[in-house]
Amino acid sequence: MALYLANLDERTRALMLEEVDYDTARQQLHISPYLSGQGQRDYEELLRAAIESGDEETLAEKLNEHRRIARTAHRRKPDGGYTIVTVPHNAAQIIAESEFNRYYIRAVCRRALEDGIDELVVYRAKPVGTPRPESEELVESTVAPAELLRDLREHTGDEAPQMGIPGGPNSGISVRLP
Repeated sequence: MALYLANLDERTRALMLEEVDYDTARQQLHISPYLSGQGQRDYEELLRAAIESGDEETLAEKLNEHRRIARTAHRRKPDGGYTIVTVPHNAAQIIAESEFNRYYIRAVCRRALEDGIDELVVYRAKPVGTPRPESEELVESTVAPAELLRDLREHTGDEAPQMGIPGGPNSGISVRLP
């Protein structure tokens, strides 16, 4: 099911691309461990294409092609070391939703800052069957765009943002302009 991104328009897309450039210039573009070697090579181009003229579903479709998703991945164990895990069947959707939404949120933060808006509204961009309580607490709250942008730039990919936005894989949490 597609994310409802309330402020996804040409201006937001341009800012999303600038945020990809920001990460690329700092060599911090998140490459999911669920991507195969081919997926890792193609990822930035596919992400840019989805931002320019598609959405997270477009990105997921492309990631599912040409063996871009690995079958297994390494996962850090809590007590140290690594283990090998089977990649989830919906890995392409998880990656696409998470990363597209992160860049969307960063772009909306930039828009708010450029327009002098000092609060963004947290909302559920995707209905979920069993919402996490911590995600539900965030819905309809407001956040400062500068703080959220800083948090997401510092915590890329698998690192959970300190502010809890977005709320992790499949949370459906996003932000919009008031």
